[in-house]
Amino acid sequence: MNRVLIIDDDTRLTEMLDEYLAPEGLSVTAVANGTAGLREAQTGEHDLIVLDVMLPGLSGFEVLRQLREAGIDTPVLMLTARGDDVDRIVGLEMGADDYLPKPFNPRELLARIKAIFRRTSESEQDDVVELEVGPLTAHLQRREAKLDGEPLRLTNAEFVILATLMRAAGDVVSRETLTRTALGRRLLPDDRSLDTHISNLRKKLGQESDDQLQIRSVRGSGYVLVPPPE
Repeated sequence: MNRVLIIDDDTRLTEMLDEYLAPEGLSVTAVANGTAGLREAQTGEHDLIVLDVMLPGLSGFEVLRQLREAGIDTPVLMLTARGDDVDRIVGLEMGADDYLPKPFNPRELLARIKAIFRRTSESEQDDVVELEVGPLTAHLQRREAKLDGEPLRLTNAEFVILATLMRAAGDVVSRETLTRTALGRRLLPDDRSLDTHISNLRKKLGQESDDQLQIRSVRGSGYVLVPPPE
């Protein structure tokens, strides 16, 4: 049974989600403020965290920041205000795996949760154990990536995107494919989640010159991982 931690001060919402998610095989723990939510998340006993942005005590952003700075890589799904693109982008840049605007249909939340768990299980069952492109390596079952032997701290979504690009190194991977593979949903016209994840990956890869490993955008097509010249 997958364990989900919901950090949200809307108790009616969390009670409804508990009733909805339990029949789907999900064990739900609900916490109503950021401070207590952070403590609970730090136990490492949860497989996924659903985190509201607006919380008493600590904000959702602060909870996420402290988790990622402590090296806790539990997948995080942020709940944001509908139409607030800034919150979504900030959450993704800080290390969230995905976001869902409020109000939402619980079926959509369940679909997002299942997509995150599916990405994790698919990597664990992959016949290919390790990928290598130039100085970059990715161990799929351990979900670890290294650049020049140094570990990269990646979110679940970032790791899946990077592994997908590494499999097709030198070839363009469409935005639609990356969105479906990494986020578990179809690409929507105004969804900038993929672009934010790619931007984060570029920063972590340290793209500074043309003689380095690069993720390049191909206008109207997608992205390509370009190995460094030999």
